[in-house]
Amino acid sequence: MWKERLLEYLRSEGYRPSTVQELCEQLGVKSAADFRAFVRLLNEMEDAGDLVRTRNNRYALPEQMNFIAGRLQLKARGYGFVIPENEAEADIYIPQSALNGAMSGDRVLVRLREERGKGAQAHREGEIVKILERGNDRMVGQISIYAHHAFVTPLDKRFPEDVFVPKDAVGQAHDGQVVVVELTSYPTATHGPVGRVVEVLGYPDEPGVDILAIVRKYNLPEAFPEDVLADAERIPLELDPAEIARRKDFRSETIVTIDGEDAKDLDDAVHVKPLPNGHYELGVHIADVGYYVKENSPLDKEAFRRGTSVYLVDRVIPMLPPRLSNNICSLNPKVDRLTMSCVMEIDRQGRVVSHEIVPSVIRTAERMTYNDVRKILEDEDETLRARYAPLVPMFELMRELALILREKRMRRGAIDFDFDEIKVRVNDLGEPTSIEPRPRSIAERIIEEFMLAANETVAEHFHWLGVPFIYRVHDEPDPDKIIHLNLFLHNFGYHVKGSAGGKVHPRALQEVLNEVEGKREARMISMVMLRSMQQAKYRPECTGHFGLAADYYTHFTSPIRRYPDLAIHRIIREVLTRGSLSPKREAQLREFVAEASRQSSERERIAQEAEREVDQLKMVEYMQAHIDEEFDGIISGVVPFGLFVQLDNGVEGLIHISELSDDYYVLHERQMALIGERTRRVFRIGDPVRVVVIRAVKEDLRIDFGLVEHLREATYVGGEGPGAIVYDEDLTPKERRETERRRRQAAEQAGDRKARDGKRQRARRDRTEEARAGVRLSDWDDGEEERSAAPGDMLPGDLPYDAWDEEYPDPRSRRRKRGGRGAADEAREPADGRVAGWRAAAPARRGGYRTWPTWEAERDSGRGKGAARGGRSRPGAKSAGKRKSESGKSGKRSARKKGKR
Repeated sequence: MWKERLLEYLRSEGYRPSTVQELCEQLGVKSAADFRAFVRLLNEMEDAGDLVRTRNNRYALPEQMNFIAGRLQLKARGYGFVIPENEAEADIYIPQSALNGAMSGDRVLVRLREERGKGAQAHREGEIVKILERGNDRMVGQISIYAHHAFVTPLDKRFPEDVFVPKDAVGQAHDGQVVVVELTSYPTATHGPVGRVVEVLGYPDEPGVDILAIVRKYNLPEAFPEDVLADAERIPLELDPAEIARRKDFRSETIVTIDGEDAKDLDDAVHVKPLPNGHYELGVHIADVGYYVKENSPLDKEAFRRGTSVYLVDRVIPMLPPRLSNNICSLNPKVDRLTMSCVMEIDRQGRVVSHEIVPSVIRTAERMTYNDVRKILEDEDETLRARYAPLVPMFELMRELALILREKRMRRGAIDFDFDEIKVRVNDLGEPTSIEPRPRSIAERIIEEFMLAANETVAEHFHWLGVPFIYRVHDEPDPDKIIHLNLFLHNFGYHVKGSAGGKVHPRALQEVLNEVEGKREARMISMVMLRSMQQAKYRPECTGHFGLAADYYTHFTSPIRRYPDLAIHRIIREVLTRGSLSPKREAQLREFVAEASRQSSERERIAQEAEREVDQLKMVEYMQAHIDEEFDGIISGVVPFGLFVQLDNGVEGLIHISELSDDYYVLHERQMALIGERTRRVFRIGDPVRVVVIRAVKEDLRIDFGLVEHLREATYVGGEGPGAIVYDEDLTPKERRETERRRRQAAEQAGDRKARDGKRQRARRDRTEEARAGVRLSDWDDGEEERSAAPGDMLPGDLPYDAWDEEYPDPRSRRRKRGGRGAADEAREPADGRVAGWRAAAPARRGGYRTWPTWEAERDSGRGKGAARGGRSRPGAKSAGKRKSESGKSGKRSARKKGKR
């Protein structure tokens, strides 16, 4: 009672921060009991971040005091972002110095600072002022044991600090093992986290430890609590005849399930038959899990906590116990099962002209697999067609209806990204045996279209009833991302129609996909477009699904493995049974669906991250057995430090910039390409390449490739638009030969430089070994020490950006001659007192890279190599390693002179 009145008063126009006494006076809190309850409410709301108390004990809403509540996501480099609870708010950047002891996953309160950057680089920055709720009380890591203590290094790179473990809290762990540590003290500004070992998973190379570590890392609950299992055991495995009598009976219909070969939780079944008027009857029958899982029961609370089933390569972590998911709720063949059915009459244009949503009972005729249905319909396998002869006509009718439904979706503007699913197969020891792309056949498309039709029909039905519901929504893309997508498409001569100001209809995006279909840039444009989309989520408001071009959409078809489906099944039955909801019950359900939407969206993201990490882990392990082997792939990403390449089997790795030794490559963001400064050679997203596997590191989930051959060579000729990059395959034979000659000459020059550098490094190693053996440095006076101070002996990342030799002239020299920016740079005296013109004396560089086009952009954006390595204050500034190296060399020369004297 007090909470609603308090929030209404705080949000009123003209409210000013008030004390407890002032709030009591305004809200009419008079009795001592009411005062105690009111103060308790204020404390609870303050702890939850719903209220902020100022230094002089006045209360206000967080937004009124420039505060925002959200969830912190840390990055491996130490900084992080707070995702506000209000979805309309943009993410807030948190520098490492402003974390104030917060850890990744914590719910925090942020004080906003001034906006940093300009234009597209503008972002909000903040400082964490309060930790509202800790997101992690346990961590998984590798333990290092010392004489009187131990440290656990987290496997999750988002937690940069090791956890200190006292000697008496190590338990049975041994040095080097992977353990679960419970935090007993969280980090502060003066000390790091402290914990105790609560579980030993084993050594990293033991079978199954790698996946088990990820399960613990994401806090995925494998075992069910005892009260949940007891609740499941009380559910009878036989159907109640009285319940069957209350339901619509579809047992006379020919109904089948179509799933993957290894599926055990069969929660959807379908039937299709022709109607006398030429229409189709489509029945989608979904396991009625809500009948068995009662609201607020132990089963329901555990399902809410888990949110979703998690499918890893070697195991499934179910949302419900196997007694339900694999038994009484699974639509196994030739047995009676309780279902919730959506039966639709669909015309020849794919429109649902009528529908019925009812509790039902069914008996499936067969348990079909995608593979068998594909063979029946596409391969026309005679053996299978004979085996399932009574069902073949229905399968052919299903194909006919599915194509009609898909055509209808495409007409209204739905987007169809036709990417293959990647399946990693492992043996009994958890070792990967194969990685197989699994294309979408007609069988998968049939089930996909039928489930989409049922989800849309149910969503629209209950939207117009106005009852509390959980919808699956997909927001429109961010306008800035659409603008950047259009700039990228312009390079290929394409354009997203009607996208002024970043607003776009999904049909416009699908038209681009249709236009590029079959062309060499099709895969690349599809990937870039997909990355421009928002992530779908659950919400209690029906705001539409952008990708499907649907005004109404929900998840109705998988209640065994998704909590939102289970929740709306119970709401559907309650509405169908009672006809209407009381105001009290409606208010209760609205609060429930809001919380269930938030929880389910969060658990879905966690499950997706865990599944992706396990897949990546097994892909890295698989590639460890293929070191030095060559593969074909596609450039899937372009960044300043290299090229991401996706192989035909779905494995993705990195060609580091240092592997491209024939030139100095620069990122051109508009073209999404690395471009050679001298040769103008282009490596562009979507280009086919042949690579060799150099290394695969499980600890970092990293695969490194070397470039064997670029299978679509191109040259950057300048400017923007379709003509800016010219592919060799589009040149005349004479032009192609000339281009190849120039690249071959550049590669030979690069090889000569590498040979000279290698000889110098070997000589330096020999001198170091002899010095360690007792040879005096004064005996070596051949001038090599002086030459070793040249940038040619420095690491690539330590080289000054302006150090050019005659072989690699500075591209800004033309601007200097015209009196452009280069001339201004030349005239400006360096901060360290060196005279103007110091750039010309810089020695030759041997490697490194920079971002486009100048060092100032690197410094301001923080994305250049210098920024990644700690940053440099100006071009040519020496790194800490360089200063230390030169300091040591000058000391050696002084010692040599003393020895000679």
